[in-house]
Amino acid sequence: MAIGHVLFDADGVLQELPGGWRERVRPYLGERTEEFLELTWREEFPCLEGTIDYLPLLARHLDLFGVGVPAERFFYDVWCDLRVDEASVALVGALRARGLGVHLATNQEMHRSAYMRETLGYDRLFEHSFYSYEVGHAKPSGRFFETVLQRLGASGTEVLFIDDTAENVEAARAAGLRAERWSLDEGHDHLVAFLSAHGLDVA
Repeated sequence: MAIGHVLFDADGVLQELPGGWRERVRPYLGERTEEFLELTWREEFPCLEGTIDYLPLLARHLDLFGVGVPAERFFYDVWCDLRVDEASVALVGALRARGLGVHLATNQEMHRSAYMRETLGYDRLFEHSFYSYEVGHAKPSGRFFETVLQRLGASGTEVLFIDDTAENVEAARAAGLRAERWSLDEGHDHLVAFLSAHGLDVA
């Protein structure tokens, strides 16, 4: 069956933090940067599934590490200092111009999602956006992909998923989607080749 929809992940595929997470956090945490990030990433999952608010959790973490910066300021200085990749955006536009449904499928809590929707303009860029906190499940849960397929009204073989994390790609394939692992640091020629291999020529 021909592909009718393409799902793009956000971080590492469409956008990135200049210098990476550690470089963004280090000015505030110094030598404890790794410890702070490990704690934050370990405890953020309920936020990604929309069950708790991330900012109060972040405030507790900052207090625990003795960082005297308001959580909201820290959040926007670090989590929202994003660079949107112009070549990826151009590919999204090229695919939509072919008549394909092109959508965002990303693990995000509600505050960063709002920034991406409104400030970065992703609601205009994509036909539909599937943020994990709204879906109620986060990748690599199979329920995330099942919910996306239900909302699209499509079968897995009609959908191509692009993500930079192997575990998410494997989960998508297990849910019946076509999927490829790709990240910005591999260069867009590789992504174009993946698209072409699935019958989507955009070069």
